[in-house]
Amino acid sequence: MNRRDIFLAGLAFASAATALPAWADTYPDKPVKLIVPYAPGGTTDILARVIATRLQIELKQPFVVDNRPGAGGAVGSAHAAKQLADGYTLVMVVESSHAVNPNVYQKTAYDPVKDFAPISNIADVPNVLVVNPRFPAQDLKGMIAQLKANPAKYSFDSSGNGGLSHLNGEIFKHVTGTDLLHIPYRGLGPALSDLIAGQIDVVFDNIPSSAGMLQAGQTRALAVAAKSRLKLLPQVPTYAELGLPQLNTPSWFGIGAPAGTPAPVLDTLNKAVRAALANPEVVAAIEKQGAIPSPMSRAEFSDLIVRENARWKKVVQDIGFEKM
Repeated sequence: MNRRDIFLAGLAFASAATALPAWADTYPDKPVKLIVPYAPGGTTDILARVIATRLQIELKQPFVVDNRPGAGGAVGSAHAAKQLADGYTLVMVVESSHAVNPNVYQKTAYDPVKDFAPISNIADVPNVLVVNPRFPAQDLKGMIAQLKANPAKYSFDSSGNGGLSHLNGEIFKHVTGTDLLHIPYRGLGPALSDLIAGQIDVVFDNIPSSAGMLQAGQTRALAVAAKSRLKLLPQVPTYAELGLPQLNTPSWFGIGAPAGTPAPVLDTLNKAVRAALANPEVVAAIEKQGAIPSPMSRAEFSDLIVRENARWKKVVQDIGFEKM
């Protein structure tokens, strides 16, 4: 490289170094899209809309939710990974799409770690086993007995092949020695509608998307994945209480951007998310769903995603799940 090239390269570097903070000061100056890789009505969608509504206030620009369901979150996540890394396309980065899904497919269209820039976790969410009210068992022990007496008679639906709701069902089958027919949907919203209608028997769901239906008596809960019984469902025991600690881990739901999004923009978004999760109205809206607000630094959320990928890799191996 000659002296002229070295000078121009140095000038370009200096310009970039001074331009980025100035750009961060003006971000965002137009609407931001938040991709939800699941159908409307599910937990990811509910939490996305809660946080998007507050981010509009924090950052003074519209935040538009864009549902792109399919393949347990893979369709929307793969789409998000390919978008321009300028901070104007964000994506819900959740346990199902960014830790479970990549470990159950032979090949995925995105890397959950390399293709995304984590911003923050939003909430930790207890899982819940729900059944149609007419299911012929009143508790989990009775349900397991019913399933063992009638192999493959009953079915469970999920948000799609390879998603968290699917894998929780597979873990349940493995540890209880039961047989349930899996029926994948394009999101838990449609799946829960068919559960209420009696077309499906069981769903391994998250509390936010099931809370209203449980309170209305449209579905019935038999167990929850939480450290202790929930205020929302005090009569429902935890999986740990029932001797199934393998299923007693709550899920996490966060937000990220395509890899390569400038650090100042990510910092602005992290600050806004943490401010949103400190707002009493947002906290109340999340807790009303049975979830627990859980803001993190960018580094903390990145570490969580890496750890969870390692954990789910082992879970998939331990239960002998055949990759798709």
